[in-house]
Amino acid sequence: MYHLIIHPLILFRNPSSFAPMTKDQVFGAVILAASIVGIAVYAWLLYALPMITLQVTAFIVIGAVLIIVAWIGWVMATTPPPAPLEPELAPTTGSSGTKAEGAE
Repeated sequence: MYHLIIHPLILFRNPSSFAPMTKDQVFGAVILAASIVGIAVYAWLLYALPMITLQVTAFIVIGAVLIIVAWIGWVMATTPPPAPLEPELAPTTGSSGTKAEGAE
């Protein structure tokens, strides 16, 4: 039971390999636990304060989308146009520019 409290991701690991978790695995377990707690808090807020919770959620989502759109617009407006590419000339062989069939 001690390992399940310290290492919540141990449920998804191979039972025969109880090696200590790496730093990345611990960070992943913290993200997993924080996400589950966040879902529970959001569900409780929807129950306790439904209107203000939905208003704040909508404001954050719309604001995030508009910030991303503004960033895309800023990048497009401030990025110089690419230099035009020079057309490549096809290499020619011989005087006529074609090879005879079977010739190497």
